[in-house]
Amino acid sequence: MAASVHRFGAAGRSLVKNLLNTRSLYRITAASNRHRSTQAVSHVVLNVPETNVTTLENGLRVASEDSGLSTCTVGLWIDAGSRYENERNNGTAHFLEHMAFKGTRKRSQLDLELEIENMGAHLNAYTSREQTVYYAKAFSKDLPRAVEILADIIQNSTLGEAEIERERGVILREMQEVETNLQEVVFDYLHATAYHETPLGRTILGPTENIKSINRADLVEYITTHYKGPRIILAAAGGVSHNELIGLAKYHFGKLPARYSADALQPCHFTGSELFLIQNKIRVRDDKMPLAHIAIAVEAVGWSHPDTIPLMVANTLIGNWDRSLGGGMNLSSKLAQMACQGNLCHSFQSFNTCYTDTGLWGLYMVCEPGTVSEMLRFTQLEWMSLCTNVTDSEVNRAKNLLKTNMLLHLDGSTPICEDIGRQMLCYSRRIPLHELEARIDAIDATTIRSVCTNYIYNRVPAIAAVGQYYIFSLQYAKTKKRE
Repeated sequence: MAASVHRFGAAGRSLVKNLLNTRSLYRITAASNRHRSTQAVSHVVLNVPETNVTTLENGLRVASEDSGLSTCTVGLWIDAGSRYENERNNGTAHFLEHMAFKGTRKRSQLDLELEIENMGAHLNAYTSREQTVYYAKAFSKDLPRAVEILADIIQNSTLGEAEIERERGVILREMQEVETNLQEVVFDYLHATAYHETPLGRTILGPTENIKSINRADLVEYITTHYKGPRIILAAAGGVSHNELIGLAKYHFGKLPARYSADALQPCHFTGSELFLIQNKIRVRDDKMPLAHIAIAVEAVGWSHPDTIPLMVANTLIGNWDRSLGGGMNLSSKLAQMACQGNLCHSFQSFNTCYTDTGLWGLYMVCEPGTVSEMLRFTQLEWMSLCTNVTDSEVNRAKNLLKTNMLLHLDGSTPICEDIGRQMLCYSRRIPLHELEARIDAIDATTIRSVCTNYIYNRVPAIAAVGQYYIFSLQYAKTKKRE
């Protein structure tokens, strides 16, 4: 019996040894597969088509990425937006965007619309605080026509008086529509209080009195002042030939002025400090509204600052949540877990808005009036957690999510073209994906704690709120000094 047991024990030990070897082999195989997967991702990133950049004699830059598609997106990214305006002409850049498609010396508005429609193309534009963009989506074979149309509308627009008066009414109606979008209203208020009495504090659409008074001379002056070669990027993505694009750029934009006498970019100082306790809060109370819409932000950094990437990771750590999506208790974001468990808000989203030399890092939330103070308190706690006890595992998860979101965003020729144009204006180059990935990978919990302490700890933020809410004290928002 003993011998039998002994023999069984030997057989058992052999079986266990084989099982352990099998598990070890499984772990080695799994690790190998993960390694190959990582290599595959890196291989894909490294094999993204190259972004070619050429500078013309007049300073205009041509940048493109050829992915061999049958369609393409081409556009003009211009270093001019509402930040380059003053109190008198605030709203001109946006007004000019509306006028771009209302006819040129070569094409009437009807001719332009028919030509775009017959090509099966799309023509669009938008204005931000620092950039104005005109772009077209078309078949790759129609690239020359698309570039010619873009050149025509920014250089030869007629800016007729009748069209100006008609668009004046359109913009005023657009302003009324924007006022119903409370998120946009709150962010305009946030900029107004964060950058009090500076260009970034003004709205993109401009005040009503300016819209009613802007005339053709104002539009022409804005074009002649800002639409210069060194301030324009001709960007394209999809099925495009860079050499062909260079030839088109020389032919259609070669005569743009190479110099401009515009004043240097005016600094926009953040006014969310104890010296500006009156200015750094904007509260528009309306008890007829069922909810409170609140934005709270500290001063961040511009696009090219080294701390931009760590703040993006920190922004991802805070995350976002909406009650309609559910799952808050199971999300990695601690603030989402607390908001869901305590029924603190209907939704929240973190944001990191960058400009040339400054930025806003914060949170936008929609709350019941009775939960505003608690939601702000938990927001403060999470912000302080970033400064003190965030872990490497949390940071690694946020880094992976950030990289995924960036790659998913670059899906199609239009977002890629937009990425090229924006980065060329912000960095004077397009950062390769493998470089961006390496910069994100270099961040750890120590980096996040250090950077967040610098920008969040003991800072008084700018706050804007619209709707029904209880008056709350700044002590809920300010990160107090340690005793």
